[in-house]
Amino acid sequence: MGRLLAIDYGRKRCGVAVTDVLRIVATGLATVPTSSLMAYVKEYVAREKVDAIIVGLPRNLKGEYSESMAYIKPAIGKLRKELPGMEVIFWDERFTSTMAHRSMIDSGMKKMQRRDKAAVDVMAATIILNSYLESRTYNSNQ
Repeated sequence: MGRLLAIDYGRKRCGVAVTDVLRIVATGLATVPTSSLMAYVKEYVAREKVDAIIVGLPRNLKGEYSESMAYIKPAIGKLRKELPGMEVIFWDERFTSTMAHRSMIDSGMKKMQRRDKAAVDVMAATIILNSYLESRTYNSNQ
């Protein structure tokens, strides 16, 4: 069984998270400049067995795609071409940034640390991946 990799895609930088090999725990991996994301993911997949990539799907409160889909969709299309055979799954990312900030506060991070957008991005990727894992666990228990 391979790992799952999650991406919180942004214009400037992307948060990346990964599961352990048993897919029990999601851990923040890195924040990568968007321009370097493709190379980073390809290098990681070459080094570690990854079965699927989970990408945050931006939606607004009405459930419609947000305007950021305009740059995410082509980038993920390129990712699919660069990694043929790799399953790429879009996963709802509504409120992940808000949840990331709340998690940072709850964990006792100081205000200056919470202003670090890179930390928020990697936390959001971790939340996306945890949400995906929880849904699979929930659905398999029914």
